Amino acid sequence: MLAPEPSDNPIGASIANGAQLAVDELNADGGIGGADVEISVKDTKEDPATGRSRYQELTVNEGVDVTTGVFTSEVLLNIMDDIAQQQTLHMTAGAATPEASARVAENYEQYKYHFRTGPTNARHLGQNMVDFVEAKSGDLGWESVAVLVEDYAWTEPVSAVLDEKLGDTGVEVAMSQRYASGTENFGPVYDEVENSGADAAFVAMAHTGTPAVVQWASQQRPFEFGGIHVPMQLPSYYEATDGAVNYGVTQNSATPQSEVTDKTVPFAENYNEEFGSYPVYTGYIAYDAVHQFASVAEEVGSVASDDLVSGLEESSYTGTAGTIEYYGPDDQFAHDVVYEEGKVWPIFMQWQDGNQEVIYPDDLATADYQTPPWV
Repeated sequence: MLAPEPSDNPIGASIANGAQLAVDELNADGGIGGADVEISVKDTKEDPATGRSRYQELTVNEGVDVTTGVFTSEVLLNIMDDIAQQQTLHMTAGAATPEASARVAENYEQYKYHFRTGPTNARHLGQNMVDFVEAKSGDLGWESVAVLVEDYAWTEPVSAVLDEKLGDTGVEVAMSQRYASGTENFGPVYDEVENSGADAAFVAMAHTGTPAVVQWASQQRPFEFGGIHVPMQLPSYYEATDGAVNYGVTQNSATPQSEVTDKTVPFAENYNEEFGSYPVYTGYIAYDAVHQFASVAEEVGSVASDDLVSGLEESSYTGTAGTIEYYGPDDQFAHDVVYEEGKVWPIFMQWQDGNQEVIYPDDLATADYQTPPWV
């Protein structure tokens, strides 16, 4: 299990705790093939070199049957050759770079041991943003948007999709900017958004998300705010920002109240009861990865990696974040989770008075979208 700083990082804690909860459930039900399941957690520190060292500890020193986790794309890409060399199944539960699946497609025999249980890859994250705008812009009243994307590697495929497809939705792209990765003062950026006349800032941000949303709210900027905002996915984020996140919108895999499947809410409640907080999206995915691994291992009667690879390629597993299936070896996104309605289809949620209310898709909606009162 590879997780960044699980002792004090909500992303890493959710990976480690989600997997632990799955292991506890498996062992309470007889383990895998009658054998107890053990878990080992290593801190990647979100550093590629550290991540590689920790991966080698798990596979070379401890001889684990499967690894999961990994939040940052840079760490994942740095261990791809090690995954190939060790020939140990890895099920990613955080990093979104499509370069990993491209390697599987281009050199299947070498890289076939990598699967991405979630989230959907960065190209599909961008496509999901386009699908959201196409479906909901009328309800939201967004006739034009200003695209703001932080300049990190993970957002490059997102930007590419938005550049290619967002204009085809009928919504005007008033401006588009990849802003500097170290941005802390959003005043000049927001001045440009205001001058563009956009109805909303349509964003993709993680590392810079907190100053961005706090300054938007505190300055009561006259445009709405939503897209992919990773910190906003945290169930504790309302308190962390003293309510500044109110009316902000973000894509997410699931929320504690969203009935993505019949497993979503029970998992969130069990997680909260066990750990005293609700999980971030990585918790749902890591939990699903462990259970899907166990399901396939039971079905094929083996934990040998080649057997597991074949089993996962044929697997259809309904977890907490959707029904998890994988693209085949010949697909450009080989071994990535399938992005499709009825399978894995991210939700969009809005913070409303301290609650993460689902506003899309309509069949999972728990509330209607609310326009910020100052806009």
